[in-house]
Amino acid sequence: MAVCLAAALGVSAQKPVSPPAGGKAISDELIGIFFEDISSAADGGLYAELVQNGSFEYNPSERDGWGPGTAWRTIRPGHSLGYIQSRSENPIHPNNPVYMRLNIERVGHYYDFRGWTGFGIQNDGFDGFSLKAGAKYNFSAFFRNVEGEAKQVRVALVEQQPGWGRDPKLIADAVIDVTSPDWKKYEVELTAAEDAPKATLQILALAKGVMDVDMVSLMPQDTYKGHGLRKDLAEALEALHPKFMRFPGGCVVHGGGDGFWDTYRWKTTVGPKEQRRGLKNTWGYHQSMGLGYFEYFQFCEDVGMEPLPILPCGVSCQGTNGGWGMKDQAQDWVPMDQMDEWVNEALDLIEWANGDVNTKWGRVRAEAGHPKPFNLKYLGLGNEERISPEFIERFKYIYNKVTAAHPEIVIVGTAGPGSHPGNRDFEAGWKLADELGMPILDEHYYEPRDYFLTSRQYDNYPRDRKTKVYLGEYAAKDKKLIDALAEGLYLLHVERNGDVVCMTSYAPLFARKNATNWNPDLIYFDNDNTFLTCSYYVQQMFGQSSGNYYYGDCVKIDDASNLQGQSVVLNTKTRQLFVKICNAGAEAKKASIDLSRFKSLKTVATKTVITGQPDDENNDSQQPIKPQTETVKIKKKMTVDVAPYSITMWQIAL
Repeated sequence: MAVCLAAALGVSAQKPVSPPAGGKAISDELIGIFFEDISSAADGGLYAELVQNGSFEYNPSERDGWGPGTAWRTIRPGHSLGYIQSRSENPIHPNNPVYMRLNIERVGHYYDFRGWTGFGIQNDGFDGFSLKAGAKYNFSAFFRNVEGEAKQVRVALVEQQPGWGRDPKLIADAVIDVTSPDWKKYEVELTAAEDAPKATLQILALAKGVMDVDMVSLMPQDTYKGHGLRKDLAEALEALHPKFMRFPGGCVVHGGGDGFWDTYRWKTTVGPKEQRRGLKNTWGYHQSMGLGYFEYFQFCEDVGMEPLPILPCGVSCQGTNGGWGMKDQAQDWVPMDQMDEWVNEALDLIEWANGDVNTKWGRVRAEAGHPKPFNLKYLGLGNEERISPEFIERFKYIYNKVTAAHPEIVIVGTAGPGSHPGNRDFEAGWKLADELGMPILDEHYYEPRDYFLTSRQYDNYPRDRKTKVYLGEYAAKDKKLIDALAEGLYLLHVERNGDVVCMTSYAPLFARKNATNWNPDLIYFDNDNTFLTCSYYVQQMFGQSSGNYYYGDCVKIDDASNLQGQSVVLNTKTRQLFVKICNAGAEAKKASIDLSRFKSLKTVATKTVITGQPDDENNDSQQPIKPQTETVKIKKKMTVDVAPYSITMWQIAL
């Protein structure tokens, strides 16, 4: 398999160009993305839901001091009285057992011109709700009128005003009549009257009695393609031009540090939101699963990426219960007589993604709103587990069962953590891959920038090996421009070895500014802004320049060292040629470019440059590093100046 098996998306309507001699076929899926729910990447991030803990399922096992009332507070305007209780008897669904009971003892008298009264609860969201004037928001919740007359419930978006005793400013409100003694979903549309960067949501009962509430939601109507993802964050990913997305992890796949009870199970993330089972996140918070497998697959379809889901294969992360610090590292595994459960997890996922609507799981997909198959091609089994004898036995079992049932699915295995030659797990993982004839093996490594500046790991990989490389997690350990250039040099090396390496994805992808578990990350964000790192723009450049043929002898850099690199990539389908030169050194260089073999080359090109000082960093207050683009005249033979600390790309039509 000279290149990855999935076809490139977005093929030009033009007739493909024939590649001239001197090139070699490479993967046209080299740049993808890896989404893991780390650093609040999902709830409070890509998932556009504004309410935090809307299901009241937060608990102390996830974080000390947490409970059903986390992110909520009791409110009693107009001198109302009452109290709240978290309960779990007769819930909406067993997967979400906890709800909140409002015991309303007195509704106060109206005491100002707005009639601000009632007893209820307030949600502060993720550092408040950032509301936009004129924007529409969909509120929904399940209510149950337990005792007393039918109740009017006021739903209000408000912004607190500075100063003691001042009433909050009203941004939007509506009144719902809660009449049913059984759980019922109520919905209303709210329109923000003005901008409010720190708004809150209030739910106020206006009559005495007892009422239950659960699954509270406030969702902006303006989401990415109407599918519930935060628009600016999703668009930042789309702008990377990724060819695939790996999800949902990462260590969240197999229980991380908590064992099998905390293993991610895709089947509990694809139904109605009230039926999804929340989970303790490996990184110390709660996953609501509002962003579940259905949303992942839908997002891949919306962007034009291949989905690459990762499933556990019966072996836990070796980090369980502090195992990362142990000499041989802890690892748990299921008994072999229980492995069919994990096999079925994979087989059922394939049926859910690709099955006809008349199949059991294809019908579940159709009922969720997607009758057409998602056309899954890739499936990952395992995530950087220690390649122990127990892992090997279980991986072989699930691999053989899945490939026998679905030979059309391309399986991605794992080479363990620290995927460098000589590493024990790396060597064992590759031995297993060779034995099974595995299509793709997933390597992971995070290293200081010097590694990426000097290492050329893939130059020495066997060219006749059936198994190709997916570099699924990597990054230099800082986010300065010099780190991004080091990654750029390494990606030039990957392009040169695009017959061996078929996929890459930087990690981690997202981090909320005030809830960061890991540094560096590709994209930082708060409620209103995205902060795109230097590495983001380098990734974007390589995503824009994907192609299926590599030419290594068209560019000569004077006095080149490990700090300089180049590539020429041809996309025969879109008839585009991409010339890239990276200079991570302190001195300017000259480069000779000879494109004579490309006969139909146009004389005008788009030139993009990323450059600055080596310690420049895109942070909250400053974004000094951004690509600079211009239209330039070119010749088939030319000499160019390459600035220090820069990466330059010429995009040329054929």
